Amino acid sequence: MILLDLEEVSAKIRTGGPNDDPEDVPLHWAGVVPLVRGYGAPVPADDLDPAVALPDYLTTL
Repeated sequence: MILLDLEEVSAKIRTGGPNDDPEDVPLHWAGVVPLVRGYGAPVPADDLDPAVALPDYLTTL
């Protein structure tokens, strides 16, 4: 893991979709990539016996 000491940072926050000038629309992809928090799909250990089923408590995450 790389850690950085940050003395100054900035972020852009807005709502709504893209707001391109009409002449820019055909020039590039525009859209939104949503940022979500949550669990990904469980990944079994390399040496797990394939006969061992995923537990119910993990299927409901």
